[in-house]
Amino acid sequence: MNNGFLPVSKRDLQERKIEQLDFVYISGDAYVDHPSFGTAIIARVLEANGYTVGIIAQPDINDDNCMDKLGMPKLAFLVSSGNMDSMVNHYYVSKKKREKDSYSPGGQMGLRPDRAVTVYCKMIRKKHKEVPVIIGGIEASLRRMAHYDYWADKMKPSILMDSGADLISYGMGEKCLVEIADALKSGIDVKDITFIRGTVYKTKDSILIEDAIHLPGYSVVKENKKEYARSFLIQKENHDPYRGKMMVEPYEKGVYVVQNPPQMPLTTQEMDDVYALPFMNRWHPMYDAAGGIPAIEEVKFSITSNRGCFGSCNFCALAFHQGRIIQVRSHDSILKEAKNMTEENDFKGYIHDVGGPTANFRHPSCQKQLKCGTCANRECLVPKPCPNMDFSHVDYMKLLRKMREIPGIKKIFIRSGIRFDYLLEDKNSEFFNELVKYHISGQLKVAPEHASDAVLEKMGKPEHSVYVRFKEKYERINKKQDMNQFLVPYYMSSHPGATLKDAVTLALYIKETGVMPKQVQDFYPTPSTISTVMYYTEIDPYTMKKIYVAKNPHEKAMQRALIQYKNPANFELVEEALIKAGRRDLIGYGKECLIRPLHQKDETFYRKNTKKQGTSKRKGTKKETERETKKETKKETTNRSFKHKGKEQKTSTRKSTKESRRR
Repeated sequence: MNNGFLPVSKRDLQERKIEQLDFVYISGDAYVDHPSFGTAIIARVLEANGYTVGIIAQPDINDDNCMDKLGMPKLAFLVSSGNMDSMVNHYYVSKKKREKDSYSPGGQMGLRPDRAVTVYCKMIRKKHKEVPVIIGGIEASLRRMAHYDYWADKMKPSILMDSGADLISYGMGEKCLVEIADALKSGIDVKDITFIRGTVYKTKDSILIEDAIHLPGYSVVKENKKEYARSFLIQKENHDPYRGKMMVEPYEKGVYVVQNPPQMPLTTQEMDDVYALPFMNRWHPMYDAAGGIPAIEEVKFSITSNRGCFGSCNFCALAFHQGRIIQVRSHDSILKEAKNMTEENDFKGYIHDVGGPTANFRHPSCQKQLKCGTCANRECLVPKPCPNMDFSHVDYMKLLRKMREIPGIKKIFIRSGIRFDYLLEDKNSEFFNELVKYHISGQLKVAPEHASDAVLEKMGKPEHSVYVRFKEKYERINKKQDMNQFLVPYYMSSHPGATLKDAVTLALYIKETGVMPKQVQDFYPTPSTISTVMYYTEIDPYTMKKIYVAKNPHEKAMQRALIQYKNPANFELVEEALIKAGRRDLIGYGKECLIRPLHQKDETFYRKNTKKQGTSKRKGTKKETERETKKETKKETTNRSFKHKGKEQKTSTRKSTKESRRR
């Protein structure tokens, strides 16, 4: 049935009278025709440029004919793992299997293979030796050169070598894929497509690489961690469309993997054109019986307003994928999308987000970026904000004001992340005030990540004092507006450079604020980030000096437990961590302590410790301890009596008393 979606079956081709598609797109995600999904964007862009594209979503790799579902393409197979790297999609940082895949029907896990791009390409190559295969998306983009693979715990070559594909389209890909399509249509052999920005190819022709930067070869970086750290920093410094150079990575048998400079940023008009394409804005009807695709729920009524990020957190791959130069849509384009949302039957009046990688980046960080590119030798915001930066939020504020006036819109939330240090540098507090008043649903999520400046420096984040100042200003504005909205901080444990002592510093700050995080992100070494290079090499690429990296699972668990020290399940780990960090003084009954003693054998220590703090001689004895415990139990029981009644209250009191006696 011709229902407005791109073809997914031969029946669809017959209805459209298409004898042979130009491109067959193989995706690890289910087919959702929405601009938050890379498959939909690339396919619609190619369609808008006159090419026919069909989608094979989540092919069954147990079927040898799964890649022939739509016939052989005229120009090329396009292959992507989907919106996520398939290994990140499948595994927690502990390497345990995830239970749910939000990009699959009904959240079902197991509908795509590990290392999906490589598996799909090899299946295509079994039957179609000569058809060009072009890979893209996050998995291919971030594995485009030799890289450390966390799941295999070793260096791996460019995915171009492992997969057998002909070309990588890295980054967002709209421009370079249209150029690739035009080149193939004109009759140029895929092996001769070596001239397009935003692509990676392999060659044995040394003439093609005469003017390139020569990186250490794969055999070198595989054996020498310092060389890998040096190589990755060169790649990062050249990931700029204005000043980036061609780079070449040698392999055995005279093969070179060559990366061309990134594609140029999309203009505002080009961004508008992409988001004006005829997306269906929902999953394909073939998934209705399974309950649809969970991943669309949060983005269906969200609007992408920008791309790119000059925040450059070391643990984030966005800058290495989308680039540091901000690209934006016009107000008219965004307002039109918002108005269309109000006409949807299931729209309840709430737009969940208006943003991008960082919501409040609505223009390049400085004027020279659109002429000269980003700086090679410094970041925009850290360690201190660049004096050339434009911190204005006026454009974003005007956009949100216009959106608030659209009939049918009750509330517009900002959930994709506010860069608090950037917001704090804007001397005009007008946007900050409107953010608090109109665009928060009771709590604002921010990412200070840590409280230790030594760790924050390795993360590429601002000093902790910056977050403290932001928090104070946020609370002042809330009080001024007679609102009681909270900050929800995200913290990360075990980032390279973080020790147990640093984790204690963070735990003490959490105790000071009284805000216990419900979730903690353990550092995840995903491909192609500076932090992942640090994790693998135990070297800071910027200084080439050795740094401490927590790799032992038990130590990582201790760092994570310290951040959630109030959780009873963590008490033993917290105690062990504090003793190992030389902070026994934080185990006890004083106000400064994180936990109480767990073992009777430690009582002598606590008795001595409390004497040193100037308490009475009797303080800390066993009887006094029991008396204090009973007092606290009684107090706790009294407080709970306001919330519980009858049998439920008595049960809670008995449990609380038993727990207190056990301690």
